[in-house]
Amino acid sequence: MSAHDDVDLGHTVAGWTGTAVALVGFTATGLGMIAVSAALVVSGILVIVLSAVVTWILHLAGWGKPSGPRPADQWDWRVKDLAARQGHPNCLGCRMAGRRTRVVVRPGTQVPASPASGTPRPAHVLGAEAPVE
Repeated sequence: MSAHDDVDLGHTVAGWTGTAVALVGFTATGLGMIAVSAALVVSGILVIVLSAVVTWILHLAGWGKPSGPRPADQWDWRVKDLAARQGHPNCLGCRMAGRRTRVVVRPGTQVPASPASGTPRPAHVLGAEAPVE
């Protein structure tokens, strides 16, 4: 039993790689501040930006994770997300890459009322998700 019990902390190859690259960038930027070296500060900032790009690319390649909890068999950081190619719903990174998902409401699907207002929810909140073609 782990110290975290049944929690999906989202440890992924994309997350660990992006964190490591960003740590190098922040270290270089900090050393540049101490050494009063504009070149080292700028280099560190560029590495920090590179960490975001590397994380994004790895996420799109399936080494990240979608928003929300995953099934327990996918909690290991080495598990590749096979659904990443179609894009994740409400994922900014996937939308930026042009991987948009749309929600299709099947005929006969009832739209339940919103718990707060008692009014029906918009249809785009419910239904089966399908990739946009």
